Amino acid sequence: MRSKKNICEAFVMAIEIYNKPTIKYRVEGFSFFICNAWELMLKAHMMNKFSEDSIYYKDNPERTITLENCIQKIFTNEKMPLRRNLLKIIELRNTSTHFITEEYEMVYIPLFQACVLNFVEKMQEFHSVDMTEVVPQNFLTLTVSMKALDVSVIRVKYPEEIAEKLIATNEQLVPMIAENNNSFAIKIEHYHYITKDKNKATSFVHVDKNAEIGVKIIKELKDPNNTHKYTMKTAIKEIKRRLQTQGIDFEMNQYVFNLFNKVYGIKENEMYCYTHKQFSQPTYSYSMQAIDLIVGEIQKDPSGIVENMRKRIKK
Repeated sequence: MRSKKNICEAFVMAIEIYNKPTIKYRVEGFSFFICNAWELMLKAHMMNKFSEDSIYYKDNPERTITLENCIQKIFTNEKMPLRRNLLKIIELRNTSTHFITEEYEMVYIPLFQACVLNFVEKMQEFHSVDMTEVVPQNFLTLTVSMKALDVSVIRVKYPEEIAEKLIATNEQLVPMIAENNNSFAIKIEHYHYITKDKNKATSFVHVDKNAEIGVKIIKELKDPNNTHKYTMKTAIKEIKRRLQTQGIDFEMNQYVFNLFNKVYGIKENEMYCYTHKQFSQPTYSYSMQAIDLIVGEIQKDPSGIVENMRKRIKK
């Protein structure tokens, strides 16, 4: 029942349902299958760690315990972001029959993305299964709606009970996302840059000098606490965690991090690094994109990347 194959299939179903554009009920479908995948995975882990009896109710040995019970037994810290993430998605699954609308996607996508990455990490830790061999790394990123949640539109579009439920859920999750780490939610942010080089552009706009309404070009990233929240120490820790999850044996330290800074010009690229100039000596913080860059380069050549960077610096 809880074979690795079944666990993987439930996880793949969640990913495929969410990323398929023709499916209208992808929020409900994802929440159902991702919860199913977690339940199968955690119960298999409990059977290995404790005993087969551990997944059954003591007073009803023919009935297995719920996913919530599994979470309480495996992730005992109630404040653990991963645990809080799962409980929120279970809550969504349990109410989806009555309340789910397409706008829930805008509210829950940060939690869904974190849940996917958490699952990949725990499958490696608990069962030594590399999910990137089942689902290619690039498909682990869920598709994102470009719409923003508009409260006034929600209230007009839906009956009062459904509208207020959605608005209340959004208001509850926003501060939780802010106060928790990436194991609870991964923020989805879009940045727009003006460039004259069409080869670097992903979309195009034009400026009409006769237009009555002006625009303001934003040239600086705002709120680096959100966009560039990693110090060198925490960035190195996150890189180590990802590499360990993928089974890559690599010695990541401050020296190697500085090599990447020099070779790839990380500190000179505002997408990767923010310079805090309010102190006598500037300090630096790094974005998720910087971590993605470093991990991606290490994956290509774990054994040779450091020596190659040294040679590039010497030239």
